Amino acid sequence: MLWVTTVVFAVALAATFTVWAISEKTPSIHSIFTIRRESFYWLAVLFTFALGAAAGDLVAEGLNLGFLVALLVFAAAIALVAVAYFVFNLNAVLAFWIAYILTRPLGASTGDLLSQPLAGGGLGLGTTGTSVLFLSVILVLVIVLTRRARGTDARLTATV
Repeated sequence: MLWVTTVVFAVALAATFTVWAISEKTPSIHSIFTIRRESFYWLAVLFTFALGAAAGDLVAEGLNLGFLVALLVFAAAIALVAVAYFVFNLNAVLAFWIAYILTRPLGASTGDLLSQPLAGGGLGLGTTGTSVLFLSVILVLVIVLTRRARGTDARLTATV
């Protein structure tokens, strides 16, 4: 079943991008200023989340690679996209969407690795423990980045 759902959502996402690119001339997030383009964007996001969950489960469970290997596969794929963009000048819009799509199964694999019991190949934090961990990391990042941005703003204001 994981193969079927992965293929179905991949085809639906590809169709969304195809129709979006043909009708709007670009699927760039920087050109979303009409309801129609925003509709394409949210449809792509919807299919991306569904595809990400299906692909993450397929790699980890369907192929019996485990959550850690699945996480590493998707992280490596994102790294390859970065290399293709920075070294080989992959189109920015294409690089963004490929990386964006790959973050979904990366997140699903990470969540599964942390939350699933040890006997199931996870680290046994459970869903509550994993949620608390993710929330803590997000809060720390928001605080650090906000302070850093305020410091940058203050330095810019002082030099003007």
